[in-house]
Amino acid sequence: MSGGITQRLRKWTNSASAADSTDAMIYAELRRKARMFLRSELPGHPLLSSDLVNEAWIRLADQMGDGFQNRAHFFAVAARMMRRILVDHARARRRTKRGGDGEVVTLDTGLDVAGGKGSDILALNDALDAMAKLDVRQCQVVELRFFGGLSIDETAEVLHVAKATVNRDWVTARAWLIRELSGRKETQE
Repeated sequence: MSGGITQRLRKWTNSASAADSTDAMIYAELRRKARMFLRSELPGHPLLSSDLVNEAWIRLADQMGDGFQNRAHFFAVAARMMRRILVDHARARRRTKRGGDGEVVTLDTGLDVAGGKGSDILALNDALDAMAKLDVRQCQVVELRFFGGLSIDETAEVLHVAKATVNRDWVTARAWLIRELSGRKETQE
């Protein structure tokens, strides 16, 4: 499937007519990744996977003229866009609620902060920004795995590193985020 999407992306960026036949496959893959991501959300999350993908799709379509190097590059950009969309959505909801709580998310069952309550998406975004200053690749691993829904193998492909490196970075980053987000939660209480 990896080669198929790469070839389709090349056609998509090189020919407007090829884009129509390519859209469905790429859109379906994005939707699968968004569903995987949103499964980790608490029940009642107002943003549906189709909403997330539609917004990402619109933003990605604007960049199609610039082209993507390959499948990995495309999904890395898509993961970043989904992160931005979720953060923008959480900020808008917070403004609407006049300072109310943001969206609650968990990275996966392995990153459960404060007894399963999850973590505010805005706090997670701030923590990821801080992590990027310490270790860019660990931040990228979290972004690709959490927001992009990529597997360990896919993340290794995107970052051009070994699967063992991605595993180490994932474990380290999750531990750092748990500590960071737990500390923020304690200072807010």
